[in-house]
Amino acid sequence: MPLNFTAMKKATLLEKDAKYIWHPYTQMKTAAPPLPIVKGAGALVWDDDGNEYIDGVASWWTNIHGHAHPHIAKKVYEQMMELEHVIFAGFTHQPAVELAERLLPHLPSQQSRIFFSDNGSTAVEIGIKMAMQSFHNQGNAKRYLVAFEDAFHGETFGSMSASADLSLNNAFKDHLFEVKRIPTPTPGNEEKSKAALRAVLATESVYAFIFEPLVQGAGGMIMYKPEALDELVDICKEHGVLTIADEVMTGFYRTGKMFATNYLTNQPDIICMSKGITGGTLPLAVTSCTEAIFESFLSEDKYKTFFHGHSYTGNPVGCAAALASMDLIESEETQANIQRIIKSHEAFLHRIKTHPNVREVRMQGTIVAVEFQTGESTSYFNNLRDRLYDFFIANGAILRPLGNVIYILPPYCITQTQLDKLYHLLERALNEVTAVPKETSTC
Repeated sequence: MPLNFTAMKKATLLEKDAKYIWHPYTQMKTAAPPLPIVKGAGALVWDDDGNEYIDGVASWWTNIHGHAHPHIAKKVYEQMMELEHVIFAGFTHQPAVELAERLLPHLPSQQSRIFFSDNGSTAVEIGIKMAMQSFHNQGNAKRYLVAFEDAFHGETFGSMSASADLSLNNAFKDHLFEVKRIPTPTPGNEEKSKAALRAVLATESVYAFIFEPLVQGAGGMIMYKPEALDELVDICKEHGVLTIADEVMTGFYRTGKMFATNYLTNQPDIICMSKGITGGTLPLAVTSCTEAIFESFLSEDKYKTFFHGHSYTGNPVGCAAALASMDLIESEETQANIQRIIKSHEAFLHRIKTHPNVREVRMQGTIVAVEFQTGESTSYFNNLRDRLYDFFIANGAILRPLGNVIYILPPYCITQTQLDKLYHLLERALNEVTAVPKETSTC
């Protein structure tokens, strides 16, 4: 019998993975073996058996232009042959300066300074530290941060503290700093949210209010109106409280505009960005701030320095990837694709919104979310999650449920045929996939 070298290679890979690798957000004792992916192009990836999958979540919301994009790859290669990295404390380089220069015109007009890091959690951590130290440097230290219920801001300690109790951080609860919570201003809760914010600001020493503008991602793609957020930001301004927009997921046209804060009249003081910034090619993050915040760190006193940095801060190759991504974002083709996706989402939601197994449908820009009716409250640990995930994988689609919420957040290059297949599979799931009893569910 001839040897099946492909099967042997796959078995060896999975055996080594099981022996050496610890995967994120995965219960390693009970999880199925991971899927070996060997190639990507556009909105598609292929496993080592040649099976094709539509990447309907843009590889955790990062891959906005599709996989293995030749323009980004070319610019990354050219930069690696010129300068791969240099320490960013005391040194600078063209890609970082050019990226800051190109980003700022897309941001609210009062944003004037760019601080580089390497991931979304860290971008948020930096934003929180900037706000807190800005008051401290001015001799007016304040104690509390305000955040929404159901918020998610990351996995470092500051960003975990800013995140709501999603049962993900139970092991660290006693070690997180206290954050004041207010209701998310979802339709019907706007007045309750404003009243709660006014009450906190009237009685507590608050340095900043942090929010995911318009869409709370990991919390279940919870959506609310820009007018509601505008009023909350205005209340903060009345009280001299800084505002931090976590645009890690919403940035780079995910909500239909370059940044979700572009929908607002009252603009934040600090903005955190990552994920789509390099088109999903390399790790990079940015935290921008106003000139007033930057100036609060300028002093003859060295202890007022912002003592934050990473070995790879301002990495030239990451910046080159981001500049290439900006080329694509600003192109007529990408802008047309964004509008096509938005119109397709609208038509799809209109078609399924009255389905008996739909609890709610939500949409903002290129993000569409369908909440399944399960008889349980919405939760990241809803027992429908694994059955939905397995259904989509078995049918050639990568859609990663947030409990009983399925969302489509595709690369902008996705073809209409591919997008229609995702819609078709989601409709099939509404008819074919049901929840299992709690005692047999897995996380």
